[in-house]
Amino acid sequence: MMGNTMTVALLLGALSLLPVTGTAVAGESIGVVRTASGDATVTRGEKSVPAAPGLKLMAGDTLGTGRNGSLGVILRDDSTLSIGPGSRLVLRSFLFSPSEGKFDIVARITRGTMAYLSGLIGKLAPGKARFETPTATIGIRGTRFAVEVGEPSAR
Repeated sequence: MMGNTMTVALLLGALSLLPVTGTAVAGESIGVVRTASGDATVTRGEKSVPAAPGLKLMAGDTLGTGRNGSLGVILRDDSTLSIGPGSRLVLRSFLFSPSEGKFDIVARITRGTMAYLSGLIGKLAPGKARFETPTATIGIRGTRFAVEVGEPSAR
């Protein structure tokens, strides 16, 4: 009995020494809602829930705000997103693994306003931070920007 207990203790100790990476894998949180006001939702798959401070975000989530809504988000690399009224943004992908030198953030805003303040991805690998709109892709070369996506114009 004592031998089994010692073996289990050694295995658990060895497992605790394995390096922990910041890679977002399926089901792992990539960030959190920091502030939410008015009509603000997070849609994951077919399920939409009211956004609330502390709500964990996953890659693939869609953040939406109504006419009176706004959201503040902080991602695992300490990037912040501020999303204004009448907005829709999809967190398409996120990878943050400094120990492996792997970084990636891709988000798509299809309407509304958003401000971005870069975290470690924007500082360590600025070419790996991309924000897409219906008509352009924004590559990050600085530390912050704001974008507004309006209704498509008739041509």
